[in-house]
Amino acid sequence: MKRQNAAISFLIENGLIRLSGFITIFLFILIVLFLAIDAIPFLFEYSFPDFITGLNWYPLSGIYGVLPLIFGSFLITILATMLAIPLSIGTALYMSEISTSRFRTFLKVIIEVLASIPSVVFGFFGIIIAGPFLEKYFHLDSGMNAFTASLMLAFMSIPTITSVSEEAMQAVPKSLKYASLALGATKLQTMIRVTLPAANSGIIAGVMLGIGRAIGETMTVMMVSGGAANITANIFDPVRTITGTIASEMGEVIFGDQHYHALFMLGLILFIITLGINMLSSYVVNRIKNSKRANG
Repeated sequence: MKRQNAAISFLIENGLIRLSGFITIFLFILIVLFLAIDAIPFLFEYSFPDFITGLNWYPLSGIYGVLPLIFGSFLITILATMLAIPLSIGTALYMSEISTSRFRTFLKVIIEVLASIPSVVFGFFGIIIAGPFLEKYFHLDSGMNAFTASLMLAFMSIPTITSVSEEAMQAVPKSLKYASLALGATKLQTMIRVTLPAANSGIIAGVMLGIGRAIGETMTVMMVSGGAANITANIFDPVRTITGTIASEMGEVIFGDQHYHALFMLGLILFIITLGINMLSSYVVNRIKNSKRANG
């Protein structure tokens, strides 16, 4: 019986689990090849420095400047993250440290429902409610702009950041919290000076996942960002993102032409940006964990 259990354990560990890892690596390589095969020909058709530094995106005129698209993607992502972080961490703190177990369960259900709402619904909400409201009360030329898109993406990122952060806070040993309270700290001081620092690696991971969700979102930003490829310091101006450009133009291009290859190059750039964010997240989290271990 022991030999049989050992054989099964060996098969699972060295067979199925290892196979799963190899399949993941194989799929990753396939995605890279899929993008690269149709993106690389663009390097022979158009000047890469002009593509990276260009300020205009006019495919009908053969002008492909990706800089305003990258700017729009990062502007919306950064604004969405700035809006989502305080709400997410505040909600996670309340769920972990203040609310009753019954109400915590209710909040988790609400967060899961919010995470399951299709992005097109957020887009409709932005077009019908948020956009006209901002246009009316801030006297804007259009409610479809970077801030509206950021607001919708913030709502979409909150469930991810909140869930991961709340789990990290729940994992903080209760002995640390009790020791803080025993030394005379208030509950608020304990949350700020004990719970948050102890859970910071999980919180940072949640924030990075939220950033990845925001920068890769397509439908919502395409519907409410305004669709203007420009670089602006005004958050109430319309912008265009990489994902929105790919989604709106891919169905109209001729297979194999320059515009087609340009869109695949955009996809490759977006893939590299997302991969970089994930690698940075892993690096930061590992540094924090190693620092905690070194400090005992």
